[in-house]
Amino acid sequence: MLKEKISAFIEQVQSIEGVAACALVSRDGIIAGKHFDRDLNEPWFGALSATILASAESVGSIIHAKSLGSVTIRAENSSIIIMGAGENFLIAAIISDSADPTRIHALMLEVAHKIREAM
Repeated sequence: MLKEKISAFIEQVQSIEGVAACALVSRDGIIAGKHFDRDLNEPWFGALSATILASAESVGSIIHAKSLGSVTIRAENSSIIIMGAGENFLIAAIISDSADPTRIHALMLEVAHKIREAM
């Protein structure tokens, strides 16, 4: 049943226009579910995504920011959005360069809320 839930959440993120690849990652960096459109080192992707989000949350705590629940990394031809999805998971998505990251962030946030409630 957990596997089906994870697959459904991956499908929801993947269905967002502009999302090229995505993963549901545990807070300790283990990939629970994924859809990648490219060959990459999956264990490193999961571990680094968790590290990046944890680092951003720590910085937020230091500067007394209310919430730093997501990080966007922008590159020349794509972006990566890493977003908390409850206490146990995060979503990491690779966004195509032609996509609107603000719109994608809002839609991913909806899925993150569903994950938070379900898991």
